[in-house]
Amino acid sequence: MEEALVLKSTGLWYTLELANGEVAQARIRGKLRLDGLSTTNPIAAGDKVYIRDEKDSEGNYLIDNVVERHNYIVRKSTNLSKQMQIMAANIDHAYLVVTLKSPVTQLAFIDRFLVAAESFRIPTTLLFNKIDLYSEKESGLFEVLKSIYTEIGYAVEPISTFNADSISFLKEEIKGKNVMISGNSGVGKSSLVAALDPNLNLRIGEISQSHEQGKHTTTFAEMHKLASGGYIIDTPGIRAFGLINLEKDHIAHYFREMRSRLGECKFHNCLHLNEPHCAVKLALEEEKIAPSRYHSYVQLMEDDASSPYRYV
Repeated sequence: MEEALVLKSTGLWYTLELANGEVAQARIRGKLRLDGLSTTNPIAAGDKVYIRDEKDSEGNYLIDNVVERHNYIVRKSTNLSKQMQIMAANIDHAYLVVTLKSPVTQLAFIDRFLVAAESFRIPTTLLFNKIDLYSEKESGLFEVLKSIYTEIGYAVEPISTFNADSISFLKEEIKGKNVMISGNSGVGKSSLVAALDPNLNLRIGEISQSHEQGKHTTTFAEMHKLASGGYIIDTPGIRAFGLINLEKDHIAHYFREMRSRLGECKFHNCLHLNEPHCAVKLALEEEKIAPSRYHSYVQLMEDDASSPYRYV
């Protein structure tokens, strides 16, 4: 059997890059369940798979199994509450595109994405896009948010896809890596990917003026090979990020500013909500933890596991 890289998964059909660089179509041989995961998509962009040497009667390759993943990032399926959707696999670095206008990215969405990435130790950078549209108010808000996230160790970069200088650092960072670009609909993911490598010629979505929400330009995540080396996984615009398979008593571990204080609470099983002598609550009172971050934590702790889809 030969290894191949999954560039795109559409549920039934898969676009693969073979070892010789050829791009081919494939389908799964029978049913495939991985590591007992209950997923809507057993294979995702970024996966490496084993394919059979022979093709089927229609000339398509058959996927026999999936190579063990280094990591992956998932969210709760929008339709089936007990299932997860694998957004991408084998990610070296994730970039979350954020906008403070047209549309506005909610802080809870940012924090949910960061928690998911932390749970699989995927380094993440926040890209604040459309800075050319910022008013004085939005510029001030950006500085506040930049301070919050940089203080806990995240890289925060202001960018504009119309300003090549603002993304020059990114072109260098992604060379030779498998990176994922994600964010809400309409934040400019596809425009950014096209600016990083104009040869990709992606379809660019428009913002709905009535709802200030991006029209979906893609339905499935797709991996694009860069001329400079490496790959970009461009994910569909998402409106909600429901976390799944995270135990309540583990969630604080994925908030960096909380993780360093967990051993200081009086009770080893402290959930950092109403317990006395809680180091996290004390840090919040002393303004060492941002209220917005703690609010996101409380939201996650109060999430109903049976809710399939949460708007944030």
